[in-house]
Amino acid sequence: MIPAAALDHLDRLVARRMAEARTPGLALAIAGREGALHEATFGTADPETGAPVTPGTLFSIGSAGKALAAVAALQAHEAGLLDLHAPVAAVLPWFRVQSRFAPITAHHLLTHTSGLVRGNDLAPDARAIAWALRDTETGFPPGERCHYSDAGYKLLGLALEAATGRPYGDLLRRGIFRPLGMDATEPALTHAIRPRMARGYAPLYDDRPAHASHPLVPAPWVETDSADGAIAATAGDAARFVRMLLAGGRGPAGAVLSPESFRLLTRPWIEGDDSIWGHAGYGLYVFQRGGSAMVGHGGDTPGYEAYLMADLDLGYGVALLAAQPYPPGLIRGVLDVVQAALRGQPLPELPAPSDPARVDDAAAYAGRYGTRTAPGALVLRARGDRLLLAVDGDEAALEARGPDRFYVNHPRFDRHLLSFGRDEAGRVVEAWHGAGWYPAEGVAFPPAPDVPAGWQAYPGHYRSFSPWESNFRVLLRRGKLLLAWPEGDEEPLVPAGPAAFRVGEEPWLPERLRFGPIVDGQAWGADLSGGQYSRAFTP
Repeated sequence: MIPAAALDHLDRLVARRMAEARTPGLALAIAGREGALHEATFGTADPETGAPVTPGTLFSIGSAGKALAAVAALQAHEAGLLDLHAPVAAVLPWFRVQSRFAPITAHHLLTHTSGLVRGNDLAPDARAIAWALRDTETGFPPGERCHYSDAGYKLLGLALEAATGRPYGDLLRRGIFRPLGMDATEPALTHAIRPRMARGYAPLYDDRPAHASHPLVPAPWVETDSADGAIAATAGDAARFVRMLLAGGRGPAGAVLSPESFRLLTRPWIEGDDSIWGHAGYGLYVFQRGGSAMVGHGGDTPGYEAYLMADLDLGYGVALLAAQPYPPGLIRGVLDVVQAALRGQPLPELPAPSDPARVDDAAAYAGRYGTRTAPGALVLRARGDRLLLAVDGDEAALEARGPDRFYVNHPRFDRHLLSFGRDEAGRVVEAWHGAGWYPAEGVAFPPAPDVPAGWQAYPGHYRSFSPWESNFRVLLRRGKLLLAWPEGDEEPLVPAGPAAFRVGEEPWLPERLRFGPIVDGQAWGADLSGGQYSRAFTP
């Protein structure tokens, strides 16, 4: 059991972090091997009406549903209907992908080792996304490395339907929901269940880093039933699935998975990429935390964020379901409190209220940046733990968004983060923002490389109607092309053919960005790994 003082501490942690992040509603359930340990709800399911989150409120669990897809695949394997190591094309003969490597199997899809692109959600139906894979190419031999792929799990769901002759949602209901007592859980996001769901929100501006000053608006909504993440669950139901993980694949009515299948599910098959904690299992992260062996998966969809985590050593699991905006890192704080409580250790202190304008070592960034060829210079001043940028005779405060990256709270600078580079001695020697590059005063750099002919056609803002990756910008900075995502991350574009580029430095990455048509010296559109985007009128 978890002591009452620890549960009170946990509730205060959640409430504090929700207030900081402006999270409207959240549900938390903790399970042990023998049953429920704690369940709590916070905030409102619908801020417009004030209706509270209740134990019956549904949330999208997003990619955490990949764990359920993996269980369904293993059940089909146990029944002799799905060969995990046979080519996927054996059950989906229409499937094509450009590849010079061995065929892709269900095992590769389950472990994100297929070499497929990440995928997109420009179409709400998995068949359209899977069919479009024929216009993409794999990046490496299947099984060689891990590269997270939503498209791979969409394909897995279609393979399951073909192999079993049943709709994917029916497989979930018969094989998982009913045996585990997940009576409120829905296998697809539909308009019919929307009134039962918490309402998720998103910042008003979808094309720039989010800020607390930005108003929140209802998040986009789309109907979908694909296996990469379309399940809606209550926290209590999600905890029932976590309890099955703690019980080695058994539920209240008996085995959901055989011992051998459970070993396949939770085996650390390969080291994960940046999207995975630790190693990739079948639909699960497999990792160590606080001295415990853990498995789980997170999910992030428009308006929602979810985590299903199981501590296999201490015998507890957490289902944390939230309407966005989600408090960053909250799941780690919850796990720390529960682990400490079950081990009889002192509880971690509640985090101090955050101060977004506090900058450690602000003086290291102070100075003048820019050259005669740059559109203006940047002048930064440090005042204690504050870092300020001179703008139009005024000063704008910088807010840390990661190592050497800052949000500038000013409309002239709010579409991109302001980032800094250091030399080998650790000194700050350059800054960049959007397409602008600014060397620190007195620091010499070699000339920028020449810009290849035709590259001036590509920079700009590109959009689609997808609620997931709705837009991006292409920047030309110091002789290099970059793909810039709204939240501030950037990926280099490496030439890979006429008007085509690999997204990322690593030669094995499968993502490609292709521009066209080119009209009057300007790209009117771009294809990102099979997803079509159009040039936007916005900067």
